[in-house]
Amino acid sequence: MPQYKAPLRDMRFVLYDLLDIEKHYEHIPGGTDLSREVIDAMLGETAKLVETVIAPLNRTGDEEGCHWSEKGVRVPKGFKDAYKQYYEAGLGCMTGDPEYGGQGLPVSLQLVCSEMLASANNSFCMYPGLTNGAIACIREHGTPEQKQTYLPSMVAGTWSGTMCLTEAHCGTDLGMLRTKAVPNRDGSFNLTGEKIFISAGEHDMTDNIVHLVLARLPDAPPGTKGISLFIVPKFLPGKGAGEVGERNAVKCASIEHKMGIKASATCVIVFEDAKGFLIGAPHKGLRAMFTMMNVARLGTGMQGMSQGAASFQGAVEYARERLQMRSLTGPKAPDKPADPIIVHPDVRRMLLTQRAFAEGARALAYYCGTLADIVLRLPDTDEAERAESLMELLTPICKAFMTDTGFESANLGMQVFGGHGYIREHGMEQLVRDGRILQQYEGANGIQALDLLGRKVLATGGASLRQFTDEIDAFCAQHEESSELSEFIRTLEPLTKEWRGLVNDLLHRAIANPDEAGAASYDFLSYSLNVTYAYLFAKMADVSFRKLKAGVPDPEFYKAKIHTARFYFQRLLPRTRGLVPTMLSGAPNLMDLPDTDFWA
Repeated sequence: MPQYKAPLRDMRFVLYDLLDIEKHYEHIPGGTDLSREVIDAMLGETAKLVETVIAPLNRTGDEEGCHWSEKGVRVPKGFKDAYKQYYEAGLGCMTGDPEYGGQGLPVSLQLVCSEMLASANNSFCMYPGLTNGAIACIREHGTPEQKQTYLPSMVAGTWSGTMCLTEAHCGTDLGMLRTKAVPNRDGSFNLTGEKIFISAGEHDMTDNIVHLVLARLPDAPPGTKGISLFIVPKFLPGKGAGEVGERNAVKCASIEHKMGIKASATCVIVFEDAKGFLIGAPHKGLRAMFTMMNVARLGTGMQGMSQGAASFQGAVEYARERLQMRSLTGPKAPDKPADPIIVHPDVRRMLLTQRAFAEGARALAYYCGTLADIVLRLPDTDEAERAESLMELLTPICKAFMTDTGFESANLGMQVFGGHGYIREHGMEQLVRDGRILQQYEGANGIQALDLLGRKVLATGGASLRQFTDEIDAFCAQHEESSELSEFIRTLEPLTKEWRGLVNDLLHRAIANPDEAGAASYDFLSYSLNVTYAYLFAKMADVSFRKLKAGVPDPEFYKAKIHTARFYFQRLLPRTRGLVPTMLSGAPNLMDLPDTDFWA
């Protein structure tokens, strides 16, 4: 089983060298006390807890799974105690409002700590992750009374949260949901319906579980315009702060038996005239829920990267130790019967692909974290408007492509092990199983692709994308005379121009035939992320060249950064060359075959 070790050196590189996070925090309300020493101490303590307490539960939790009975769901051994330690260490909701017991820290810092948690134990991270999303939603849309009733206990980790969207007959198409909410005279509502795939929907780690449920009022218009959002707690709040009262009419009918994340309870939740409380305006529930969804999608992208990064750690260690054959250029370990497999080009292809995906995703996710800080901490400013526009553009890219490449990376890690990767005791196959769901939940990746191209790019006439490509153009112009960066700039600059041109081409095609947007969307998303990563790798190479000139004490670290950037540009970025003709090949090759001819 890979022994997870938090990549603190690389995390610090992205935070301090690439993003200049200390300067960023000086600009963010509530961040002025976050010096490098404070940040390093927080990361170190998080790493210690994650490595020693939570990571060891990854395999045992997978083997034991969750246990359902009529009385409820019991999580695997060790989870309840680890959950308590996690919250006692102040890591559960670092971003919580101090008014309700939180630390008030920026989203970007919690995101870094969440990476460690997801890499160490993807099942475990689901529980606080869902709670944090619910907290964000209540904080943004709840009444003062609702905030005071629920947030202190949720921030403290004694109560947890979920989001209840999906029903058996409707997944992505929430306009079809049937759960009903009937008003009561006291202002509450009775909810009746059944929700499926509810992560952390039932467990024994907290005193109460606060469900955020989408449902329809009796006068609701059809479709998504008729959806309202309700708080439906497992136990109704008691008289005192943090106390629970009578049991609500909410029950877990079953838990799913899944391919992966087996220690995360995925539940069927039944509401039988359960008492709920409207949050936000009637019929505006989907908009309120998206406060939670956007947080969740960025977190899901980070989970994807984390599974690939954890697999990379295991694969590198194995490749250094596993002896197989001799190097093509002569023995590298003549005192041993064979060379370690890390000397073979194809093994290095897999390892460097894993490394590039992890480092590119880390840079993108942390960058999006700084945008979230600006949106949340500097509202109603031009800077926040720009940051929100960029986040809208980059969130579906993060969610979809980071989970795609994370899964690809986890598969490569298993391949490095050869046949041993298929055996459970090594832990590599678990990372593949645990990472597979990430491409499906929080909005399947195909939906993310359609959202990116259709809603975020074409619907704005490409304005949101131009904002980002203007940033890339400015970087290229700044370094156009740099001999060190020329190999990156001469590739990145024309790609950025081509990116804008593709938008114009696809816009005209979609006007003539809307199916053109759907047909091109996934290739466009993949192209977009490849160019985004190229921009970030060029920036990381720029930082690394400057650090080497300054005479840093660890030059090999920065030389490796430049090598990884070069590998990405030469080995992975060329994938864009195949994506352009496929996205421009049109809708007919997908749509002209009659449904009846899809026979097996």
